[in-house]
Amino acid sequence: MRKLINIKLPQVDDDENQNNLYSLVLDEDGIISSIYKSSNKESNYDEDWCGDWLSPRAIDLQINGGLGISFTDLTFNEIPKLVKFLDRLWLDGVEGICPTFVSCSIDQFQLGMKVLKETRKYKSINRCRLLGAHMEGPFLSELYSGAHELKSICKPSLSALNEMINEFENDIALMTLAPELKGSFELISRLRELNIVVSLGHSSADFDLAMKAFNNGVSMITHTFNAMKGLHHRAIGPIGAAIRRDDVFLGLIADGIHVHSDMIRLLKIIAPKQIVLVSDAISAYGLGDGLFNWDNRLITVEQGLCRLSNQTIAGSTLPLLEACKRIARWVDDPSAAIWMATISPRMVLSQKKMTAQSVLIGKNIKCLLRWKMNSCNHELSWQFAA
Repeated sequence: MRKLINIKLPQVDDDENQNNLYSLVLDEDGIISSIYKSSNKESNYDEDWCGDWLSPRAIDLQINGGLGISFTDLTFNEIPKLVKFLDRLWLDGVEGICPTFVSCSIDQFQLGMKVLKETRKYKSINRCRLLGAHMEGPFLSELYSGAHELKSICKPSLSALNEMINEFENDIALMTLAPELKGSFELISRLRELNIVVSLGHSSADFDLAMKAFNNGVSMITHTFNAMKGLHHRAIGPIGAAIRRDDVFLGLIADGIHVHSDMIRLLKIIAPKQIVLVSDAISAYGLGDGLFNWDNRLITVEQGLCRLSNQTIAGSTLPLLEACKRIARWVDDPSAAIWMATISPRMVLSQKKMTAQSVLIGKNIKCLLRWKMNSCNHELSWQFAA
């Protein structure tokens, strides 16, 4: 048996964390068997973490590819590269991803899903897991298409949905759509029947339409502020509608470019329990800056930001936990930042409330992360817990 003391667990609000230090008991295999509040009676022989945080690894709900691979354009020949990419993500602190397909043809999507299904056979305890896919489209607004090609966007209908996801209904975790489009509410109903999380994104929805969508089962916003109406003092739009509730998550790309750091700080103040960090990483992830092919277009990557030739932002290459460290500095709340990257995405997928304790019990310490705040530069850092 092994005992760790004076550990912090990620919380939505760091004020809750100030006097909350925990002790963990590990069995002979390193599995966490119990978690309880630390006391003054702890033994000197226990391992003292001195207030460092313990968390699960991150979950990325929106990631389009990496190391030259794009999920939208997968082929069976790329399985070895995909396995290598999953190994890289594990080293980057990510436990699981929802491989994200931008708007594409039925053939592209179904081939990619077949490749993912085959790749799942190559699972390992030290490898990032392929969770259910995230379909970002194709039922999106042409006015807010962003980096999606217009030719791949289509109008929502049950027949179009069924044709696209046929035989893969159980392999999809999340779909982004524009609820203002005619026929979208029939899709939302069908997706909820299939237990697929529905997210509002690439949408021209206003406050009232967004609220109707949330009332009918939409439970997330995809890359909040990007490709949608923003917050305005007379028209607060879909973001304002989401903030009026406590059951809608706000996906957020925290590179400081997609959304200004001061807006992220404001969002943390007004919706602290709803933010979930996503990377929105594309195929250039892990390859540094330069020019890269993305589907049939050229992407320029500079300091982690990806742009098309017309300067449209097309995702990022910033690792998710690097974004977590940035947001910890911007909002001055490391505990909440860790929560946004590790607990929030799990709540999105499970569709139920969680605590850090409930997630950590039964986990092997070797698969977890240890976070430390540098007292000199006030920078958050992480390492493998064991």
